[in-house]
Amino acid sequence: QVQLVETGGGLVQPGGSLRLSCAASGSILSINTMGWYRQAPGKQREPVAAIIMGGSTNYADSVKGRFTISRDNAKNTVYLQMNSLKPEDTAVYYCNVQGVNTGFRRYDVWGQGTQVTVSS
Repeated sequence: QVQLVETGGGLVQPGGSLRLSCAASGSILSINTMGWYRQAPGKQREPVAAIIMGGSTNYADSVKGRFTISRDNAKNTVYLQMNSLKPEDTAVYYCNVQGVNTGFRRYDVWGQGTQVTVSS
């Protein structure tokens, strides 16, 4: 099995910054895509950013220029640096990792979620 552990959420004032981390462990043969999603109260979960094996990244229009996704392949960890945070960024942020396990089966796993609250 593959497990994810997220850290880094919290309360921050508008304009502030936070850095989320998500470490994958377990029966990992390879990791293809690592990404972040978020879900605000009363809304559907939406993609925020993703990074693939080669390093290419994608961002939601709402976070472009403010958020940066990166990964440390040696640590099987993905990061989300969030700057210039706005109240509308308030949500539970979930990490998602897709790849192939040591049984040569694809996996698609989610983290437990971490709360990000942007408020004065």
